[in-house]
Amino acid sequence: MTTQKESKTTLRVRKASSSANASKTKVRRKPRRKRSGGKRLLPFLKVPAWKVWLGAVLVAVAYILFFYYFFVDPFSFRWKALYGDEGYPSGYDVHGIDISRYQGNIDWEMLRNASIQSSPVRFVFIKGTEGVSIVDENFNLNFYQAKKNDFIRGVYHFYTPDVDATRQAQFFMKQVHLEPGDLPPVLDVEKAGDLSKEDLQREVKKWLSLVEERYKVKPIIYSGYKFKMKYLSDSLLNTYPFWIAHYYVDKLSYKGPWHFWQYTDSGKLKGIKGNVDCNLFHGSLKELEAMTIPDESD
Repeated sequence: MTTQKESKTTLRVRKASSSANASKTKVRRKPRRKRSGGKRLLPFLKVPAWKVWLGAVLVAVAYILFFYYFFVDPFSFRWKALYGDEGYPSGYDVHGIDISRYQGNIDWEMLRNASIQSSPVRFVFIKGTEGVSIVDENFNLNFYQAKKNDFIRGVYHFYTPDVDATRQAQFFMKQVHLEPGDLPPVLDVEKAGDLSKEDLQREVKKWLSLVEERYKVKPIIYSGYKFKMKYLSDSLLNTYPFWIAHYYVDKLSYKGPWHFWQYTDSGKLKGIKGNVDCNLFHGSLKELEAMTIPDESD
């Protein structure tokens, strides 16, 4: 009897122990995650989705502004993608181009026989200097070859608004040695930088005056129509020959006097790989030759 009672007692203990162990092994439910207050997170970035979209929009806007500033707006030109391929204005007989290191090595023999609208290329403007330290790397070769191949040549200085104009004029005259028969020196003014209209005009006049004194001819001012009207129009500056830049239009809207028109930056000519700026002269070949630097010995 004692043995049976002990067996029953032992069985009850085992059952109780088994039940207790079973309760311990039950799967615990995971606690609920706290809500993020309605902000959906991107798992790979661990930042709110709205911040990612805002960043993407800001990057897109910055890209559009950058593209417009550097490729559409400069010089107030009209852009090819918006206005189509280049055209060749009719009614003008004297054609020319302007070149720099961007045209690379030019085949001057081929260029000598090239034509625009069945008219020969008569004149070539060449980039010479920029600021007070930059000489175009192809300047000397282009300057020599232009005369050797019987082009009427000219040289331009790219104006830097944050550098003293007197120093820029001196640098240009030290590096560029124009000769009788060459076109007057050109001042390429495209940006005002931090200068006011009055300050820019004062500095530009310094450059023009010094270079005019040296060569005894009025230098040519190169700029876009809108920039000219905004910054470079006054009674003195209007007396200088004007080389206007305005692309993809059949006719200029500028009403003031002008001598040269740069009408495209994507011209094609034999002897030049890639694009080249094309220009025309507002007058006859005889009038163009009359503009050149005189021979002081005559």
